[in-house]
Amino acid sequence: MTLVLGIETTCDETACALVRNGSEILANVVSSQIDLHNEYGGVVPELACRRHVDLLLPTLDKALQEAKVALEEIDLIAVAHTPGLIGALLIGLNAAKTLSIALRKPFVGVNHVEAHLYAALMSQPAFPVFPCLGVVLSGGHTCLIKMNGIGNYTLLGQTIDDAIGESFDKTAKILGLPYPGGPHIEKLAKMGNPSAYPFKPGRVKGRALDFSFSGLKTQALYAVKGQNEREEQRVLSAQQKNDLCASFQETAFRDVVEKALLAAKQENCHTLVLGGGVTHNQYLRALFQQTAPEFHLVWPKNELSLDNAAMIAGLGYHVYLQKGAGDTLDLEAKTRTPFYSR
Repeated sequence: MTLVLGIETTCDETACALVRNGSEILANVVSSQIDLHNEYGGVVPELACRRHVDLLLPTLDKALQEAKVALEEIDLIAVAHTPGLIGALLIGLNAAKTLSIALRKPFVGVNHVEAHLYAALMSQPAFPVFPCLGVVLSGGHTCLIKMNGIGNYTLLGQTIDDAIGESFDKTAKILGLPYPGGPHIEKLAKMGNPSAYPFKPGRVKGRALDFSFSGLKTQALYAVKGQNEREEQRVLSAQQKNDLCASFQETAFRDVVEKALLAAKQENCHTLVLGGGVTHNQYLRALFQQTAPEFHLVWPKNELSLDNAAMIAGLGYHVYLQKGAGDTLDLEAKTRTPFYSR
């Protein structure tokens, strides 16, 4: 029996979790910073780092209390060390290293993007048959990955500019909606006409599985503010806002579904594993189910779709088993990293 402490501080969520044997979640505590960043319409890295410093130890204490375990009972420490905001990553990584030294227990660094896919797997009673197609849809990442097994991946496609969650946040800001924008766009889209605005998805020449959401965001901007400075800014009615949200959401998600299914067919994958905060969107889930009834769809539980530490602890268990040892104290935090296989 292996009890793993997970630490997640890649962006604006401070999280700690206790997980046994990669799947049994004893505690999963997330301290959100939405109230802090809402005023600015997005994450302010310096403020996020300061809040991580304030929240990390109280969050750890709460997780230990919920799990009803003592710090000394932990067998392994897993921490997200890439990708993310450098200051935020360092806070979590240094905390993990300090605990490793103090408790004389091993620690391992975990890839945050890989953990989003594992979040879906740990939501199931058993792993699916590999290979699977991994679809990561979050505020900072959008990619298609062939999963040959835990720790064995091939990157097939990714965004060349904005991540899909980022494009939702920026479009929401254009419309004057609060941060994070995704849930607000989803809410208004339910009352809108997805065909009202003729938006077109981005295309990357010669790279059929790559994404580009920057142009879609610009189309939404022009729909609201016009295409030049001389043009008077439009005042959208409530229904027009609903229609714009519905059209934007429909265009973005249709693009994701079409490219994901294309990749799955090319790679002979019969199961799609989806991870990241955007997978919380119920319209996206319905669209996949309607469009791809012949595929097995693996979704994370709602509490595991957004950034959390249970997915870090769960994946950390497998990372440690595959390596056969913990990482050394010279492990570095990295803001970006190529998607890798161990």
